[in-house]
Amino acid sequence: MAARFRVIVLDAPAGNTEEFNYILWADVPAARQTYYANAMATSVWRGANGTDLTNLQSGAVVEQAGRYHRQPNANLAAIEAALQVIWQAYQDQITAFNPWQRYGSTWDGTTWVVTNGS
Repeated sequence: MAARFRVIVLDAPAGNTEEFNYILWADVPAARQTYYANAMATSVWRGANGTDLTNLQSGAVVEQAGRYHRQPNANLAAIEAALQVIWQAYQDQITAFNPWQRYGSTWDGTTWVVTNGS
């Protein structure tokens, strides 16, 4: 597992105690990391260290920002559980999403060479 954390709570919009911003970090399957790689990638979280940034830049980890709206009377345990469900859905999406399955397949006018992609 490359991601040091899965959910990171950031801040609340000014004057709003019912919402807060967060980021999710998901691990990218090794075969697809080159598609996510971006040497300029950074995190919106100021606490990201060098290893975190390297993982984001190499494509080993991908980040998604979101905003959570707290349900009325939700306690901390309920909020934490909800964020874990949100993270799991995101991780499942990253793991399953593969538009590059046939990436690099070629046709030379006579023969197809079909790659298995990533």
